[in-house]
Amino acid sequence: MTEVSFARTFLSTLDAKPTKIPADHVEDPRSYPSRPPYILPRSHRPFSAPVSSSSTSPSTSHPPGSEPSLTVTLKSLRNPPLDIRLTSQSPNTSLLDVKNAVASQTGLPVDKMRLLYKKKPVADSKVLKELVEEEGQREVELGVMVLGGAATVAAAAAAAAGGKAAEEGGQTEAKVGGEETDKHVAVGPHGTAVLETEEFWTDLGGFLQQRIRDEGAAKEVLGRFKGAWEGR
Repeated sequence: MTEVSFARTFLSTLDAKPTKIPADHVEDPRSYPSRPPYILPRSHRPFSAPVSSSSTSPSTSHPPGSEPSLTVTLKSLRNPPLDIRLTSQSPNTSLLDVKNAVASQTGLPVDKMRLLYKKKPVADSKVLKELVEEEGQREVELGVMVLGGAATVAAAAAAAAGGKAAEEGGQTEAKVGGEETDKHVAVGPHGTAVLETEEFWTDLGGFLQQRIRDEGAAKEVLGRFKGAWEGR
């Protein structure tokens, strides 16, 4: 084999093998193929201006890492009618604290109040964030049921009036037949007359449902109580 034929065979063998480039290979930029410049398409909507942190409303902003506050609305369409709004409440506020806030504004006893969420009683141990169903929700609406209705309101008003009178100098007394007796004014139905009101049975049904935690069983027990009283 002559040198020329050997060189041709060797070169053809090299051409058949793939080209291997080392990792540190740098290609000469002058050997790059020429490409036309790329122009970005025109936007149909103008770019929005950046929002600075100083323009953020202080009422909606909260420190990083903290949970936003909630607004609690408490309503009662029955006796007594209530419409209370508690703002800037922590999501970790318990419903017992909410009841205490309502009691401080209305004078109603805490043990006579029941809070309802979507018409169902909720325990005092729950916190507000457990009632938040959607992300970004900032308001929670609760219903208020007062056990005893008008009688409880009257008793609370009488207790408040009695406490105020005691602070001013004692209770008012009237002399009848030479004997001193306290004046007591009956407000609203009392005694067995309370059992004839629909508010009593409604409040009793709410109490049974909260204790039994079974709506069907609570209605059955309430029906038996009411039937036994009416058929006495």
